[in-house]
Amino acid sequence: MIHVIATIRIAPGKRDEYLEIFAQLVPKVRAEQGCLAYGPAVDVDSGISVQMPLRDNVVTAVEQWSDLDALKAHISAPHMEEYKENVKDIVVGLDLQILQPV
Repeated sequence: MIHVIATIRIAPGKRDEYLEIFAQLVPKVRAEQGCLAYGPAVDVDSGISVQMPLRDNVVTAVEQWSDLDALKAHISAPHMEEYKENVKDIVVGLDLQILQPV
């Protein structure tokens, strides 16, 4: 199994617009072979002292894939190309953590 944490930095004031576009993508990705979990999350104020500062312009995608081949197929899927085009003026940065449980 592969875990992916995608930290998506959004242009100021555009997070709601981005989340609307992302919501349309989710069912398409969840239907992909090898997708075990896929969804967006945003920072929540927990009151826990060690929590990092809240990030208003960040969406985190939390993903699980059966294996690296499934993840690689996901990245090049036609609906992902369409998504990238739709958010090109909204997303200002992306960091991926690709993890394997031990």
